Amino acid sequence: MTDYETDKSALADDAPDVRTRIDAYDWAAINEEMNNFGCTTLPKLLSDSECNALAALYPDEKHFRSHVIMARHGFGKGEYRYFNYPLPNLIGELRTALYPRFSGLANAWNKSMGIEQSYPDRHADYLAQCHQAGQKRPTPLLLQYVAGDFNCLHQDLYGDLVFPIQVAILLSEPGHDFTGGEFCLTEQRPRMQSRVDVIPLQKGDAVVFAVRNRPVRGTKGTYRVNLRHGVSRVRSGMRHTVGIIFHDAS
Repeated sequence: MTDYETDKSALADDAPDVRTRIDAYDWAAINEEMNNFGCTTLPKLLSDSECNALAALYPDEKHFRSHVIMARHGFGKGEYRYFNYPLPNLIGELRTALYPRFSGLANAWNKSMGIEQSYPDRHADYLAQCHQAGQKRPTPLLLQYVAGDFNCLHQDLYGDLVFPIQVAILLSEPGHDFTGGEFCLTEQRPRMQSRVDVIPLQKGDAVVFAVRNRPVRGTKGTYRVNLRHGVSRVRSGMRHTVGIIFHDAS
């Protein structure tokens, strides 16, 4: 087993038909929305039981390499844990199956923005590039918020190699497990005021979004816009989210 393969014993049951589930989405429409807005959603990517199983991992330190208290670093208020290799099976399956759905779009974006970095078709090959560059620490993470917590606007970069698209999956039910805590995305265009997108999610829904930059076509050609994401204040209850980041950390 290579260090970035998955630990099939980390969850009681293997994730059923993850690749089939992903293949069923309308990927032409998804790519169009990503090009137009820098974000989109994958409704009901995970079942209720899968969400519950992932959220239940949070107290068990054996699955994680580090624990971050956000207030200590000025990131907001709340906490999260980075998974360790080998990843839980469901996280590894999602990471492997989602990556090739976005690698073509990522290459097209980089070409439009004049960025020379290109991405291979297979996630294992991209991780090999990350590890060769010294980025060997896994970046998928599990976040936990309670009332009063929030996540400041930020970008998940972690090193010189950055895959420009990432995914976050809501594991809790809005209005039942928590209130507030909306996913927010801001976009800054040159010489313009920032645009804000608040993406409504239900339990099991995934939001796909640009990590740092995306191309926008203007009257004088294509230019880069800068994006940041965060979570608004949780009003009550507890909110869990899993983040799927495709590059590893230095």
